[in-house]
Amino acid sequence: MSRSPALPLDAAAASPVVRTGAASLALLSIGHFFIDLYAGALGAIQPYLVERLQLTLAQAGWLGGILLLSSSVSQPLYGYLSDRFRSRLFTVLAPAVAGVFLSALPSAPGYPAALALVLLGGAGVASFHPQASARVTHGVAAARGTWMAFFISTGTLGMALGPTYFSLLPQAIGYERTWMACVPGVACSIFLWRMLDEGPRPAGRHTGLDLAALRAVWRPLSLLYFCVFIRSIVQVTFAQLLPLYLHRERGLTIPHANYTLSVYLAFGAIGGLLGGRLADRIGGRGVIMLSMLGSVPFLLAFFLASGWASMGGLMLGGLVLLFTIPVNVIMAQELAPGQTGTVSALMMGFAWGLPALIFVPLTGWASDRYSMHAVLSLLALTPIAGFFLARALPRRGETVD
Repeated sequence: MSRSPALPLDAAAASPVVRTGAASLALLSIGHFFIDLYAGALGAIQPYLVERLQLTLAQAGWLGGILLLSSSVSQPLYGYLSDRFRSRLFTVLAPAVAGVFLSALPSAPGYPAALALVLLGGAGVASFHPQASARVTHGVAAARGTWMAFFISTGTLGMALGPTYFSLLPQAIGYERTWMACVPGVACSIFLWRMLDEGPRPAGRHTGLDLAALRAVWRPLSLLYFCVFIRSIVQVTFAQLLPLYLHRERGLTIPHANYTLSVYLAFGAIGGLLGGRLADRIGGRGVIMLSMLGSVPFLLAFFLASGWASMGGLMLGGLVLLFTIPVNVIMAQELAPGQTGTVSALMMGFAWGLPALIFVPLTGWASDRYSMHAVLSLLALTPIAGFFLARALPRRGETVD
């Protein structure tokens, strides 16, 4: 695979992004933590909304679907816009937008208002990811996987803590005051406004989406996309349905089931860090193959074993499965260095949101006819297909024809 050329020494010294790369990484990672903290709000708030607004389960499901459309599936649009306009506002305003609208959900006067709040809050989530993930590794010639892994893992940690934050805060101040949960997001946006610069503005006229550049690497980019798609089938379905499965079919209490989900996602954050470090050593292709094949035995152990062995399999399966989160983004950026916002959105948003829209409802439908245990066990085998796809990816150092 061809790699982005390192900046010349004099250019690197003159570039504020390179000179303050660690500071930019820290700022963007803080923003990512709070963005994904709010992205996890709906799951914790939804039971309250169902009771207060007298929603059907279908209506509750549409709330989740609108959030996925707004926050994930729409990310390529924001990737195009950020590549086109190069404004830091896509990053800076996002935590406040997500925080204000999603924290206001418990105060929604009716179902249409709840849908609107989810739509607007999700837009804040979507606008942040493409530009921020493109900026994290700009001008970084070495250890790019490690940098991206740190950035993504802070978001995964925020998502892991989101349900806990939006469960504990209403207990302390009441659901009618949960709008106050927006304060950290607003403070984060103010902080980013003051501290984060505009970033690099490459010379020349920019028209955003460059189809010719994407067509030149369509084959490896397509392989990467479907590797992310396959991983996300397990990742997002487990994240959405694991508490329900643990409560209904394993007999755990709802708080215990939510706690298990938080730990599972936290292990995923650790996995992202490890995967980035591994990618710097053995290359992205090797990490993807290792992750896809290595996660399956652990995930199956979760369903086939019991007690601590079962839970240990779940945590280690999540850790190994999420090795690939930073790897796929880095590989896509290296394939299309002039379209980093667009391809980052493709790998981080569209490839996550589309499997959720398809497989979460499909898993629920199949579980009504069989059982969640049977259906989720079957889904745990899907990364095997990703292993065979990853074998066709370019090896480390290979150029793309």
